[in-house]
Amino acid sequence: MDSNIVIRRATLADVMPIHALIQSYPDELILRPLNNIVENIDRFTVAVEGEQIIACACWQILPEVGNPEGATVELQSVAVNKAYRGKGVGTKLVRFLLQRIEGFRPVQAIVLTFEPEFFGKLGFKKIEKTQIIHKIYRGCIYCTKHTNPFTCPEIAMALQLRT
Repeated sequence: MDSNIVIRRATLADVMPIHALIQSYPDELILRPLNNIVENIDRFTVAVEGEQIIACACWQILPEVGNPEGATVELQSVAVNKAYRGKGVGTKLVRFLLQRIEGFRPVQAIVLTFEPEFFGKLGFKKIEKTQIIHKIYRGCIYCTKHTNPFTCPEIAMALQLRT
């Protein structure tokens, strides 16, 4: 990966470029309105080359009812500018994000993805969607792309962070 690429927390000045990057993947990602990006900007991380945002990712805590210490963190909106794919930017971005959430001590990180090979290289393992019912009811149930979260073609994956 180019040494001129910097991974950092997002700022409000990054909202428009993050939105444009996510919009460039309409079939692969759940599109986010601008206000959602603004409301969650503290959870976004970006990869920047010069002044250009070339990748982004976000995280969200999924609580475990009755067991706050059993929470899971979902990685969301992982997107790399098509010109930078395959150059290690996504790997560096996700590793940075995983380090960032480490302090919360979640049990696991999950992702729903069309890129299982990418996340597999980072240690994520395929899981059944029935293992992440909390995600289904917090997010997938509102998806307008698929009528049934269990027949959605995205692959559920998890990375165990602690036991």
